[in-house]
Amino acid sequence: MTRDEFLRRFQLHGSLEPQRPLPKRLRPAAVLVPLWERDGELQLVLTQRSSHLRHHAGQISFPGGRQEPQDTTLFATALREAEEEIGLSPTAVEPVGVLRDHPVISNFCIRPYVVFIHPQQPLRADPNEVAELFTVPLAQVLHQRQHFAYRLERFHYDKVYFIPYQQRNIWGATAGILRELADHVYPEWQRFYRSLN
Repeated sequence: MTRDEFLRRFQLHGSLEPQRPLPKRLRPAAVLVPLWERDGELQLVLTQRSSHLRHHAGQISFPGGRQEPQDTTLFATALREAEEEIGLSPTAVEPVGVLRDHPVISNFCIRPYVVFIHPQQPLRADPNEVAELFTVPLAQVLHQRQHFAYRLERFHYDKVYFIPYQQRNIWGATAGILRELADHVYPEWQRFYRSLN
């Protein structure tokens, strides 16, 4: 999937309303869904969190984190955290859009911002927070046929998604956000797979 194809599809189906009604006890957080065009194909940048972290240790995630008092907006939160975690300069980020708020079981509410990264931007993982930095082809992880759901009747979820990629397993909030992005970019696939159930 190219940058132009993604933009056409993302913008064709209108913008999403980011806020959804959620309990007030949830703490605000934000992530970037960073897209990097390499050799004419969009790559999704992901991290594997360090194993010693308090929340979601060892999981595959987007760069981001909780809002701090100095953050003027949730987008500022996502930019600050991405710079800390993967060395992504805020000047190398081009906003594309925002997805709906995503609650997680650790009592955070994540706002995902879809962005393009400048192709020449070097990235480096902060070993204190990130065990590994890697990319996956966006088209592959957005294909709903590759998504598996586990029904879970607790918190705000009716299901938890899992997206296997090579030797990795993307799951939880990261997979849920990718599923929402996939449903927005490929609504025709969403209708097709629902018709099979």
